[in-house]
Amino acid sequence: MNHDASRSTTSTVVGIIVPCYNEEAVLVKTVPSLLSLLQRLEQQGDIGEGSFIAFVDDGSTDRTWGLIEGAASAKVKGVKLSRNYGHQKAVLAGIETFYTQADCLVSIDADLQDDLSVIEEMLARFREGFQIVYGVRKERSSDSFFKRFTALGFYRFMELLGVHLVYNHADFRLASRRTLKELVRFREVNLFLRGMFPLLGFRTTCVVYDRQKRTEGESKYPLSKMLSLAWDGVTSFSIKPLRLISAMGFSLFLICLLLCGYALYSYLALGAVPGWSSIVLPMYFLGGIQLLGIGIIGEYIGKIYSEVKQRPRFIVEEVVGGERVD
Repeated sequence: MNHDASRSTTSTVVGIIVPCYNEEAVLVKTVPSLLSLLQRLEQQGDIGEGSFIAFVDDGSTDRTWGLIEGAASAKVKGVKLSRNYGHQKAVLAGIETFYTQADCLVSIDADLQDDLSVIEEMLARFREGFQIVYGVRKERSSDSFFKRFTALGFYRFMELLGVHLVYNHADFRLASRRTLKELVRFREVNLFLRGMFPLLGFRTTCVVYDRQKRTEGESKYPLSKMLSLAWDGVTSFSIKPLRLISAMGFSLFLICLLLCGYALYSYLALGAVPGWSSIVLPMYFLGGIQLLGIGIIGEYIGKIYSEVKQRPRFIVEEVVGGERVD
């Protein structure tokens, strides 16, 4: 009995950050499921009584915020962003608002496709001294063939570019207050949290789980948003595309020298006059390469433009169930 009492006084205070965008269809199940989890972990002495759930409404147009307000209590907090800023900034908004109120924060999507029982294992790893615990999927059988194929290609492409990512990890993770304090010092506007967390260092580990199929609502990550997130990851963490342009330019310069030599030899030795194809095809090819290079450079210049203006990454319109920490 004394052991249990001692354990409860030193239990970890945990905050669960849940980004939401038009999630009214799933919140009716998500809120009681997470509250039940907190209650069970508290009864076991695994977490402290001050633990909470924080929902971040990312500019939803349905009844998402109304449901969050209705559930607000000592255990349920809510943050309403002034408009839709995107998933990554919604997660960061929850982190910046609540990281000082907990020993660690766990981020998880509102659809609860990620296994809630894994949070208990994450906490066990945290008590062992790990500062970041990544939730990693065992496999992708619940995804379509196209999504599996593109996801594998994305991880391999990022690896080639020298960007360190945790394979099959999305944004289901536990992070200590210490690591989050360092994370909020990163001021870039173009966010890619999957790449930012590995940059922090500290002791990290992974727990594996099976991801479930979505039972309610629709996915908020269509192909266009997935491609946008992937491109943000590439341009925010690697300059290799720019180096690739330089390499292509040098290679094409050498090829052009060889073609010039061949054309001169043909004219002097063979008396041949280059035809239309030999002129137009290289011109189109070089033009395409130039436009591609200009486009990639333009993307990086656009990123710089966004960063130097130093506009706020998000604006919090309202907080319920707790005070905002600036």
